Amino acid sequence: MPPSSPDGGRAAKRVDTRRSASQTSLSAPPTSLVARALGRLGGMLLVMWGATTAGFIALRAIPGDPVDVMLGVTASVGESVRQQIRVEWGLDEPPVVQYFTVLGRLVTGELDSYQLRQPVMTVIADQAMPTLQLTGLALVFALGLATVGILLARLPALRPMVSTFELALVSSPTFWIGLVLLAVFGYQLRWFPTAASAGLPALVLPALTLALPLTGIVSQVFRQGIGHAESQPFALTARARGISDVRLLSRHSLRHAAGETLTLSGYLVGSLLGGAVLVETVFARQGLGAVTVRAILGRDLPMVLALIALAAAVFAVINLLVDLLVARIDPRVRMAG
Repeated sequence: MPPSSPDGGRAAKRVDTRRSASQTSLSAPPTSLVARALGRLGGMLLVMWGATTAGFIALRAIPGDPVDVMLGVTASVGESVRQQIRVEWGLDEPPVVQYFTVLGRLVTGELDSYQLRQPVMTVIADQAMPTLQLTGLALVFALGLATVGILLARLPALRPMVSTFELALVSSPTFWIGLVLLAVFGYQLRWFPTAASAGLPALVLPALTLALPLTGIVSQVFRQGIGHAESQPFALTARARGISDVRLLSRHSLRHAAGETLTLSGYLVGSLLGGAVLVETVFARQGLGAVTVRAILGRDLPMVLALIALAAAVFAVINLLVDLLVARIDPRVRMAG
């Protein structure tokens, strides 16, 4: 049997080394992902605590008596009744004691609304579904429209028009988009109801109002990520080997561009809750946005703090899931962790 050449031995050794490294990276225990998840969980708790603390301080700094919120502006009661209400709700205690009392009741779920005289968890559970339906459909619209924009922008003749439309969407305030959609498709064309909370037709215009600004941002970032990926040496090599643009996009470019887009989408999905406040006000819908407006205007401290904690938790959980998903998709992030 003839001896193998030195060049052949070195080539085989390089192949074995690459194969071993690949198997090691795939079979390594996911300790980095666990550590990343635990770190994010600790950060989530810290964000929730900081947000609720800031909300408590801000609401306490507003002049006025919370008893007036409970009784209403037209109520006429004696000071003894007022004092009894203060004692019942712990409003006669120093602010520091009130803070820890409210924080403890928030953690245990025993916090009651000043205005509604109901547990805040019950109110949130009753009003969460309309907001979840709104934000869920808005996310579907945003991803679908962004995909259409990305595909159209790959045609050189349509790219300037798509870029201009994306810029207009990103620059337009949410409430202005809602008013335009309401005026055109609600009052003029009468395609959709103008004020309703039930049924799919009533969801279309509010969901589009939330989705259009998100569409512009996601489409721009994703398209730039695809363009950057297709300018890399691996894309040039793939084209030189005769791979089609469709296969290059589906097999390589999308994965390279997905990480940055997912990270941005995590922040934008969290911001949908803030946009729901404006949208539910414009379209007179029920939901957590309407509850938030009423609680802030009525200085309902327990309800406001519960909504702040919920928003912070949703924001942190979504970003935790996005972070883990990015690490799963992009091996570079997983190896760096």
